[in-house]
Amino acid sequence: MPNQGELAKLAAAVLQPGFVGTTAPDWVRRWLGEGLGGVALFARNVESPAQVAALTAQLRAERPDVIVAIDEEAGDVTRFESRHGSSRPGNLALGAIDDPALTEAVARDLGHELARAGITLDYAPDTDVNSNPDNPVIGVRAFGAEPQLVARHSAAFIRGIQNAGVAACAKHFPGHGDTSVDSHHDVPLIGRSRAELDACELLPFRAAVEAGVQAVMTGHLLVPAYDPDLPATLSRRILHDLLRTELGFTGLIVTDGIEMQGVARKYGVDGATVRAIAAGADAICVGGGLADEETAILLRDAIVAAVRNGELPAERLYDAAARVHRLADWTTRARGPVDVTDQNWSDGSAVGFQAARRAVRVTETAAATLPISKPAHVVEFAPALNIAVGEETPWGISAPLDDLLPGTTSIRFTEDYLTSLTDPGATVLAGADDRALVLVVRDLHRHTWLAEVISQVVRRRPDAIVVEMGVPVMVLGGVHVSTYGATRALGKAAAELIAGSPVPAPLAA
Repeated sequence: MPNQGELAKLAAAVLQPGFVGTTAPDWVRRWLGEGLGGVALFARNVESPAQVAALTAQLRAERPDVIVAIDEEAGDVTRFESRHGSSRPGNLALGAIDDPALTEAVARDLGHELARAGITLDYAPDTDVNSNPDNPVIGVRAFGAEPQLVARHSAAFIRGIQNAGVAACAKHFPGHGDTSVDSHHDVPLIGRSRAELDACELLPFRAAVEAGVQAVMTGHLLVPAYDPDLPATLSRRILHDLLRTELGFTGLIVTDGIEMQGVARKYGVDGATVRAIAAGADAICVGGGLADEETAILLRDAIVAAVRNGELPAERLYDAAARVHRLADWTTRARGPVDVTDQNWSDGSAVGFQAARRAVRVTETAAATLPISKPAHVVEFAPALNIAVGEETPWGISAPLDDLLPGTTSIRFTEDYLTSLTDPGATVLAGADDRALVLVVRDLHRHTWLAEVISQVVRRRPDAIVVEMGVPVMVLGGVHVSTYGATRALGKAAAELIAGSPVPAPLAA
């Protein structure tokens, strides 16, 4: 049995806590000297690339091989560009283009940007097959609903980002796509048989393993075909027997945010942490909800106590810490020097904007045509977003359309406001007058209130342009534009299409 000090160091090695602030807090720097294996960055930690580079330099001054992770999907879920919106198109848009070489190029471009800021592990790509269009938490984060498509683009993304020296992390194992429940709030049930799972959910993860992915993130999902009692994050049958033995994965297994209700509600963050390590997880991501030293102490001490009382075998903790150190060694070898003097916000990713322009699709009817040549009136509808998409991240097309057609006006409505009105359609139309009317929605098919309002408006203005920035299932409007995501790059691409703006020539390969 290791002594108390060694146990505490091993327990700290498997934690990837978040923290508040744009510089490294004293407690994080102290813990790095005491064995902390990694940290997780979120939007609250990012002001600019230069600031992130300075932050990661602070961390490495205490521990040169610290794993610095970020939840950067380069789509609607963005942390590195959270203040501006992603200058890349996101997974669903890349899947719609279906050019794996482009996906690899976008991921490599992202990897270089993260590596220059000192980030070594990206919790991406989302490897889920979004086979349920009503999925409230995956949606545009997935490459699509077809397993083979998701597999080839997941592998391409992994190759691209890891070639840039940043470890990729395929998520959310064994697959979060076929659910109508958000694991941030409850435990989703994946009711497929083993044969169905093998043909759909597991296919992209097999491709990820074959592509050499360095990490896999667990999903807080109940999958009775493999374990009728425990969610995947806490299930040895799923993490060891399925992922390690059957799929042959030898890299780091990291949990989704351990504070999420999919596991924390029943077991507590400390109980879920111990059970996850015992089941085969190697690292515990403490996500956006808990970001203080008290939480880190709670989890470390729970791991130590579990080894002491026999609940967690010491050999399992040794193995988990060893896998953390192996990934740290990989990132140390893979990354280049970080230049904190050459880090500032640019206009964004050139290859990302080019990819976004290839993604946007339009369906026209006789009622309206594109482009428009005069200032428009843009109405953006804001449904409640899942917690993975940061409230701080801007989205929409009103700003880029006003840049192209000065004088364009805009307004944004929420569900609470519109559903309180007797005639919401009239309110939506009030500012349009004789201008082109552009209605911007996200996942129209998932929101009954929104579909009803859009239907009312389109009956009165059949020439309305509907821009769907979510999963395009329901088609309404004289012109229907699908962007396959709500990133800054896709908003700009949609605005260019509507205004007929000349599109820059493609970048040289």
